[in-house]
This record gives sequence, structure tokens and C-alpha cells, in this order.
Amino acid sequence: MDVVLAARRLDRLEGVAELVRGHGRRALAVACDVCSDDDVARLFERTEAEFGGLYSVFANAGVGLAAAVLDTTDRQMRDIFEANFFGTLRCVREAVPLMRGGDGGGLKGHVLICSSCVSEIGLPKHGAYCATKAAQDCIAQSLRAELGRSGVYVSSVHPITTDTEFFKKTVERSPGDRSRIKSHKVVTQTAQHVARGVVNCLRKPVPEVWPHMATRFGLAVCTAFPRVTAWAMREAMRRG
Repeated sequence: MDVVLAARRLDRLEGVAELVRGHGRRALAVACDVCSDDDVARLFERTEAEFGGLYSVFANAGVGLAAAVLDTTDRQMRDIFEANFFGTLRCVREAVPLMRGGDGGGLKGHVLICSSCVSEIGLPKHGAYCATKAAQDCIAQSLRAELGRSGVYVSSVHPITTDTEFFKKTVERSPGDRSRIKSHKVVTQTAQHVARGVVNCLRKPVPEVWPHMATRFGLAVCTAFPRVTAWAMREAMRRG
């Protein structure tokens, strides 16, 4: 695939673009903040001008926040929803009208939304983040039905803790005593492992991508037994 890369740090995008070009494909790097209507509109205008349309969009931008729900200010809650939820919605709304096909299998386009394993559970001190991931999962399910007859497929991606700078940035932007903020690193996956799952989904679309299936089954048990889940979350909170 030729690719368009979008994020706030253009220098990092250019490094990835060079890797793509090294594989003989075209790459366009565009500085974009998904919280900005103008930035997102410009991103897809440039995409259409350069490539004439697109086949797939991967809404992957997101931020974290570690704070108790009642300690999270309205501003903080709105900010995390602006990036994680509305940022996703902006990109999908701009992308779908540009989808022109190209997978060779009859699909017109493919929307991928990076949710999280915590879309299924509310972790203590991460309620705002979990809420945004659940919201992403819900719109992915709705879009999957609404776009079904149009030839556009919709998939959601549900990683566990991934070895990137995400958690470091979460600590930096979280209020209170940051030294007490702990990562949920019982099990960690590499970004490359998650990326392989995304690429496999591009090759053969599926409704949900779970890079760690044991977590998927564990969360299914949590859903089936909410009292056990409530006890486990209280114990997690008690242990800090």
C-alpha cells in the first residue's frame, strides 16, 4: 500500500515515510492534530489530491489519563474525549466519502478504529480513558452495521498494554502524585505484535482484532460475572 501518515510530530512521520519509500511505495507525511477540525479536513484534502481517494483509514491517535473519576475535572474529561473519541469520529467522517476500493476482494473500503481491551471494563483510576475506549467500540459496532451495504467494512482493535511511550505520556499529563501511578503491565505486547494484527485484518477483515486472546476470554468472564469483577476492581483499588 501507499500510505498517508498523520500525527502532530512531523519529524517522526518523515522517518517512517522514508521506510515506506524504501519498500518502493509512496508515502505522504502530514502534521495533524485530530482535535482540530481544520487539521483533519486538510489531511484528507491532501490525501485526495495526492492519491485520488483511499482504501483504508486507521484511527489510532489517543491519549491517556490516570485519575479517579470524581477527581477528573470537566475540562480533563472533555479533553480526553476530544482526542480519543471525537478525533476518531472526525477522521472516519472525512475518510469514508473518499473510499474508492482497492483490496481486490470487492470491498470499497475499510475503517479500523484503535479501541482497547479496557473497552470492556472500567479500571480504577482510569475511568475516563476506559470510557473513551468503550465509546469508540460502540461507534465501531454501529458503523459496521450502518456501512455494511455500502461495501465499507469496520473493524475495532483492542490491544493490551503496549510497549510504547504512551504510558510515560499518560503519567506526565495526569494530576496528583505521579509517583503513585502504576502501569498495568502484568502482560505487555510490543507495538510490532499489535501492528501485525492490524495488517492481518487489512488483508482479511474481521470485526474485532484482539492481539492477546487470553485477555479477550478473561474479559468475557468479567462480563458474565459482574460481582466477581466488582470485587477484583475493589481489590485492585485497595492495593493502589
